[in-house]
Amino acid sequence: MSEFQIIEENLRSAMRFFGQATGSGEVRSLEGAIAMFSGLEYGVFNIALLTRGITSDNGSLEARLAAAARYFKTRTLRWSFWLCEDLLDPPVRRRARQAFFDFGLRAISHPPGMFAPALLPSVRPLPAIECRRVADEATRKAFAEITTVAFEIPYTVAYAVYTPERAWKGDYQGFVGLVDGRPVAIVALVAAAGALGVYSLGTLPAYRRQGYGEGLLRAAVAEMQQRPGPLILQSTEIGYSLYRRMGFRDATKFTVYLTK
Repeated sequence: MSEFQIIEENLRSAMRFFGQATGSGEVRSLEGAIAMFSGLEYGVFNIALLTRGITSDNGSLEARLAAAARYFKTRTLRWSFWLCEDLLDPPVRRRARQAFFDFGLRAISHPPGMFAPALLPSVRPLPAIECRRVADEATRKAFAEITTVAFEIPYTVAYAVYTPERAWKGDYQGFVGLVDGRPVAIVALVAAAGALGVYSLGTLPAYRRQGYGEGLLRAAVAEMQQRPGPLILQSTEIGYSLYRRMGFRDATKFTVYLTK
């Protein structure tokens, strides 16, 4: 697989988490796409993605958007679509924004998909942080609480998604970083498509820019990996410079669309 295909396939594996976490959602295969319904009226946790590429002569982007729209229509008003730009050939890509607009979706972000053959050594000493896997009620609650603060997710939504025990039975593995016994950072890792995907890396505001997020990420990767291997992620703007220092480089681009 190419790097963009590894990134895209790992993302699809990770997003299944939101269809399985609450117990009231589902994961549904569609024609050329897949939908994850969280069971909640919260658009960024109700997600559709393509499952194969589209060229000018092998299928219609509009048909796949129509399938996703039909699926979510009976379940929720709020849903989103993660589009890997490299899954579309240039003619389809040029009309994609208009196609999404016609289905009531607007672009809200353009995160780069990043790839690292392995993590580079840290460029500075990192502070001590305890890495604890999400495996009990306390760590599940801590993951939900830090998600609320770090990503501005309503607490009722974060609680419904991240605190059920069932949520952590699959490929999505969470870690909480503690400093002097206090949870201050989180990260989730997903092993799929021959790579380790990094998701939901976040730190409480008072502990940012001090190396705690990087320290937790390195500790969690070391716990998950038997030997060094490729890592992938979709970067936020705030995390981009950190990921570059750690050895990640741009390999593809996503556009995230959300219902208006």
